[in-house]
Amino acid sequence: MVSFGTLLAFSLVSLGMVCSPGPNMIYLISRSITQGRLAGIISLLGVMLGFLVYIFATMFGLTVLFTAVPFLFETVKLAGAAYLLWLAWNAIKPGAASILSPRILSIDPPKKLFLMGFMTNLLNPKIAILYVSLLPQFEDPSRGSLFIQSASLGLIQITVSFTVNLLIVLAASRVAAWFGTRPTWLRVQR
Repeated sequence: MVSFGTLLAFSLVSLGMVCSPGPNMIYLISRSITQGRLAGIISLLGVMLGFLVYIFATMFGLTVLFTAVPFLFETVKLAGAAYLLWLAWNAIKPGAASILSPRILSIDPPKKLFLMGFMTNLLNPKIAILYVSLLPQFEDPSRGSLFIQSASLGLIQITVSFTVNLLIVLAASRVAAWFGTRPTWLRVQR
């Protein structure tokens, strides 16, 4: 079993990871702002499924696979980086509006929201690094089954991530309204 100190340390690392801005946070905020809280929650469930995929993949040997085939790990990292660049370009390209400025977007159906949340998380290099590189650092073969340790640490990470991201989803529309009424902030943000 994982020691309490290790669980606490991993919880703090997970909190730091989820609080740093990234594709998941941007996607959840944008969906919550444009379509409301329910859309944000559906998107969050897709993100959580992505976490489950990483947990199970790690538990069943993704770390060994990525170590044995570095090209595969590099491919995941490059795909995630390309996705981040695409998001950044859409935020700064000529004529792009602030992500916090109100605008009319097409309303995506729940299935698409869920799938987009799932794909955003799967292509998130921060999450790949967390599960492939960082999670094994908290495992100790002398403390029992690595499978159970991975599951325990993964459950901690999902709990921390779900809690923080749910708070983000619930607060996004209020924060956006506040920023939206302050044109100076929108200029600074751009």
